[in-house]
Amino acid sequence: MKRNATAVWNGTGKEGKGHLTTQSSVLNQTQYSFSSRFEEGIGTNPEELIAAAHAGCFSMKLAFNLQAAGFTPSELKTNCEIVFEDGKIVASNLQLTAKVDGVTQEAFADLVKDAEQNCPISQVLKTAISVSYTLN
Repeated sequence: MKRNATAVWNGTGKEGKGHLTTQSSVLNQTQYSFSSRFEEGIGTNPEELIAAAHAGCFSMKLAFNLQAAGFTPSELKTNCEIVFEDGKIVASNLQLTAKVDGVTQEAFADLVKDAEQNCPISQVLKTAISVSYTLN
């Protein structure tokens, strides 16, 4: 499997602007800029997209882990905070709230840890990754 996206940037780093388009066209000339990255401007930014990718990947990996262990989650809600300092991504903090009938805290903790370490986005980030969770 291969996926792709295209970034187009015009102008300088601070005054310029760009847009992103994904293969699926979920992003279709979606704007991004210095303002949307480092301030509160309109548009997206690379760190926000990484946060979405990590939250989605982790949730899906955990769903597969739960399924393999004989459980079906009714909901896995993951928020991801990407920490960007001194020009580097230094952490990805995942906050999970899960509804899974029948699973024990101990078994769930093991499945979460495996998803944290083995989802493809966790593996590519090579940064500090933390997960805190609530099992309802």
